[in-house]
Amino acid sequence: MKKGKKNNFFDGTPKNILIGLIITVGLILLLTKMTDYTRQFKTLTFSNLEQRIENHEVKRVHFAGQDVTGQLKDGSYFETVVPENHSLWDVLKKNQVEYSVANTSGNQMTFWYLLIITFIIGLLIAGWFFFRQARSGSNNGGGGNIFSMGKSRARMFMPSTIKENFNSVAGATEAKEELQELVEYLRNPEKFRRLGAKITRGVLLVGEPGNGKTLLAKAVAGEANCPFFSISGSDFIEVFVGVGAARVRDLFAQARKHAPSIVFIDEIDAVGRHRGSGLGGGHDEREQTLNQLLTEMDGFQTVGGAVIVLAATNRPDVLDKALLRPGRFDRRVEVPYPDLVSRESILRLHAKSTKIDPEVNMLKLARGTPGFTGADLANLINEAALNASKYNQDSITIKDFEEARDKILLGKELKTISLSEHERKITAYHEAGHALVRLMMPEITDPLHKVTIVPRGRALGVTHSMPEREKYNQTKQEMVASIMAALGGRAAEEITFKELTTGAYSDFKTATHIARKMICDYGMSENLGPIVYTQRQGEYEYSEKTAEAIDKEVYSLIDECYKKAVSVLSENQERLEKLAQALLEKETMFAGEIYELLGIEPRQEHLFT
Repeated sequence: MKKGKKNNFFDGTPKNILIGLIITVGLILLLTKMTDYTRQFKTLTFSNLEQRIENHEVKRVHFAGQDVTGQLKDGSYFETVVPENHSLWDVLKKNQVEYSVANTSGNQMTFWYLLIITFIIGLLIAGWFFFRQARSGSNNGGGGNIFSMGKSRARMFMPSTIKENFNSVAGATEAKEELQELVEYLRNPEKFRRLGAKITRGVLLVGEPGNGKTLLAKAVAGEANCPFFSISGSDFIEVFVGVGAARVRDLFAQARKHAPSIVFIDEIDAVGRHRGSGLGGGHDEREQTLNQLLTEMDGFQTVGGAVIVLAATNRPDVLDKALLRPGRFDRRVEVPYPDLVSRESILRLHAKSTKIDPEVNMLKLARGTPGFTGADLANLINEAALNASKYNQDSITIKDFEEARDKILLGKELKTISLSEHERKITAYHEAGHALVRLMMPEITDPLHKVTIVPRGRALGVTHSMPEREKYNQTKQEMVASIMAALGGRAAEEITFKELTTGAYSDFKTATHIARKMICDYGMSENLGPIVYTQRQGEYEYSEKTAEAIDKEVYSLIDECYKKAVSVLSENQERLEKLAQALLEKETMFAGEIYELLGIEPRQEHLFT
């Protein structure tokens, strides 16, 4: 038999909660029944009773002193009060009505006393039950009521339940190398102590959502084979002052009991923001919680083991400086967007549980997903599998991945949208303009992947490119070429139709963003020089005159790029016509088809198909 706490009726288990509710409801029903029974009696006057007896309507009568109750022959009940000296006995005998007499000495109110006592006992039982239930709280540290608010809400994972390790984390090579040092310390702390080395007590994992910060923390616990406490920063905060600090104390008390152990605080910026920015003059609940966290991290008892704190955030800029000083979170591990090699390994890891066609090239898939997080790549695999399942396929093909990527980036294909022939023609020339400008500058633009005029999301058409490799630096020529490619759609519309449409709005946003970056951040303006012109929280850190000069530079750069795009398309107008007409016919064309159609030498093979 499993040992544990002695079972108590008021221990707050679901079974006993149900029993208590049944008892309470039963008492209420009993009280209601008794009340309904008393309501069945009709009150008669004495004279009316005599008349009914004379009319042979009364079946039986019961005397309790001067109180008389009885039953009529129609089945209903009645009650009345008779005078002390009455002649009712003679009337009853004369009409042969059955009657009885009760002993009323001291028992007239017995029924009502019993009813009141039963009701009070029911209330006491229900009140006692719910009081004990409130005191019992949550045995798992849930803090579900006022008696257990100070309990930590952290979930504890024992080593036997943690299946993740560094092999479960694809990519993030540099982050895993830094965290390996923590694993070595948790496995063999004497290796470091013998030389007087002190391992870091806190590690801050910094990266955008979806890049694997939580998975890395679990992998550290799995590698070190030690208990893992997981909690979100918002779980410390409560409306009552002092609760958050109590939860911090309870969390670290539990972690020290199970040392060596790991405490993981997700979204630590919820509790670790700069002090003095909250309400209450620095005495609000969040700041008290942060103060307690700082104290606990500075006062670890490492005898017989160690407690390592891992925290994750995508807003390190808002954290309090005291939290980041040496002795607390003194190590910062970047968890960046996965590069090409990492994306390929992540895709292969997630593909193990799916049936993928052997023709699918994971490297080309990785090339076509720059800027995707690990979570995005997992979603890509899942969306492709869903699409293949919808058509009852035996495996996931490259077309499923194409559909999944377009759906994630742009939205679902709009099959119900009805475009006029003129609108389709404008869209075809617009996308052909983007593609042709890119093709005419092969050395400074990314290779073309495909062009489509199938509406998706808010886009009526899209031109996709596929990077040859990861780029960590860009030249001025490459950025100018990007602006020209963005403006190629509007240029094609103007050349062909001599009219302007709203379809180039997102292209203008892209071009303006690149131009401002070139001038304000990268010093690529001859007139304004190599100076960074920043803007923080809506306030410019430069004069109005400089702002006007920046606007002129941005306009001049974009205008020059637009004229160059018009020139490129005017020189290749025959190719523009040919590509646009082919798009109207096929709707979607891959780079190989376009190279062949226009007689252009392909740069490299960058197709999924």
